[in-house]
Amino acid sequence: MAALTRLEAAGKIMVALDKPDAAAALAVADQLRGSGCWMKVGMELFYATGPSIVQELKARGFRIFLDLKMHDIPNTVRGGARSITRMGVDLFNVHGAGGIAMMKAAAEGVKDAVDAGEAKQAPIVIAVTQLTSTSQTVLNEEIGIAGLVEDAVVRYAKLAREAGLQGVVASPLEVAAIKAACGTDFVTVTPGIRPRGADAGDQSRITTPHEAVMGGTDYLVIGRPITAALNPSEALDNILKEMTEQ
Repeated sequence: MAALTRLEAAGKIMVALDKPDAAAALAVADQLRGSGCWMKVGMELFYATGPSIVQELKARGFRIFLDLKMHDIPNTVRGGARSITRMGVDLFNVHGAGGIAMMKAAAEGVKDAVDAGEAKQAPIVIAVTQLTSTSQTVLNEEIGIAGLVEDAVVRYAKLAREAGLQGVVASPLEVAAIKAACGTDFVTVTPGIRPRGADAGDQSRITTPHEAVMGGTDYLVIGRPITAALNPSEALDNILKEMTEQ
């Protein structure tokens, strides 16, 4: 694989803005403005601020991954997807455990908004497979799914593709298997990324940024190693250097 340019590497990073309010999130975002990376807005931040944080970040030039992991009956998810599409986000997710009908409903909600002229573009829609905090023991003994984590992840990925979604969230350890099963153009968004020397935190299935890139993932979700750093811009720069190594 050819080495990434700095701009290509930055375009693969989604910075997880897991902050309690808009001021804290925008303070980090402003230090990363112009870098070319994405911003990921998750439950903590979105529930605190509502859609206004999406508009604030879009105004600063960022692409947005809205990470709310919708998981409900199909009709509710269809309406939720339509509302999310109106916000102008670039990518959002639903939970693969909701099944094919629910995932299809998400795609239909996007189409509803675009067809009605409520949105200028259709966001990418992906499905969550298994959280990167899910270990083999948790999968088998607590969630109650038999077999290997990788098998469960690939099964959900295949369901997402059948439902018409464009990709999945999975750990970087499963990317090769997902691409083999669903095609190289099937998008993989991978949390569980920890730069060399960083603490694993509450993640179980992790790799370094360089390993994730070499493994073929499309996007790397990185939070605390950047957002909790004294200098987020410098932390991002170090990660980009790691990603662009041969």
